[in-house]
Amino acid sequence: MRRAVALAAQGLGGTSPNPVVGCVILAADGTIAGEGLHHRAGGPHAEVAALRAAGAAAAGGTAVVTLEPCDHSGRTGPCTRALLAAGIRRVVYAVSDPDPTASGGAETLRAAGLEVVGGVLAEEAALGNRYWLVAAARRRPFVTWKYGATLDGRVAAADGSSRWVTGPEARRDAHRLRASHDAVLVGAGTLRTDDPALDLRHGVVGRPPLRVVAASSGHGLPVTARIWDGSAPTLLAVAEPGSAAGLPGDVEVLAVPRGPRGRGVDLRALLRELYARGVRSVLAEGGPTLAGALLEAGLVDEVVGYLAPSVLGAGPSCLASEAMPSVGAAVRFEFTAVTRLGGDLRISAAPVAATAAPPPATEAAPVAVAAGSGAVAR
Repeated sequence: MRRAVALAAQGLGGTSPNPVVGCVILAADGTIAGEGLHHRAGGPHAEVAALRAAGAAAAGGTAVVTLEPCDHSGRTGPCTRALLAAGIRRVVYAVSDPDPTASGGAETLRAAGLEVVGGVLAEEAALGNRYWLVAAARRRPFVTWKYGATLDGRVAAADGSSRWVTGPEARRDAHRLRASHDAVLVGAGTLRTDDPALDLRHGVVGRPPLRVVAASSGHGLPVTARIWDGSAPTLLAVAEPGSAAGLPGDVEVLAVPRGPRGRGVDLRALLRELYARGVRSVLAEGGPTLAGALLEAGLVDEVVGYLAPSVLGAGPSCLASEAMPSVGAAVRFEFTAVTRLGGDLRISAAPVAATAAPPPATEAAPVAVAAGSGAVAR
């Protein structure tokens, strides 16, 4: 199962709106006969890929899979049918499928006479599939707030300069994080100040994420910004759609309601629209204003901070919010990982309330999705 979890991780960033899934087929004598993963929506599921690799050796064997085999026909047929046709006699899975459209595979296999065991390494598998599991439960994309800052929390200096706060190892890791998400989100302020490309660089390859800009108005947005270059799909979410008339013609404009108190855009509504488009994970890379708005709305599912061993003493901080005026009003997080990257630290944390995962995961126990990375087009 641990090998299946590692295989599933290889699909991050490419499978949406489907989950990441890995599968290992054991022959009747217990040796590995084949393995596979789900690469993209519409492509073979992990079970099918592993069965093809195993061939005739699958007969009488065991399928070890990170997610309960699906029991419905979408763009591909049911994995339950493929497992039965291959002569598999035992199925071991980690996490139950929370989507009612695809769930029920375990019972179908049991009814056909197979031995079925659920809940094996459930927490590890759920951690690797947390983007999809949280999205499936909340019907909106999983949101990661990412920032890079100095030890005193500054994302830029007092003179506005912000390039290379962190070192090359941290920047490379940040691009890998970007590649694992379906979309990357910034606000109008970041677009004007930093002119980000929001593409994949530093040797990181993969499917470019959807680039999303949230702005109350299109007026004042730079028409020469790199984000409009057409190298990746780009979406401009504005409360005044008519204000985007002067921007490049290939930029898609989405009208969303204004945010609370008439500021910005309604981020919850924006996330619902992105979910409807198949986006299951969003990396928020905007500035302190966007981060504050997401936190105030309770929309941050994970924080990834890259901390450089330097101080600036002045300049914008990583977060701007007036909704937490006292220690008692603080949003509480729990550290989930701390990693050294060259001279910098990567710190991952999840909201304390999210440490118990929303979806029921196995027959045995709930999965702690946030403590340890989504309808179904499968």
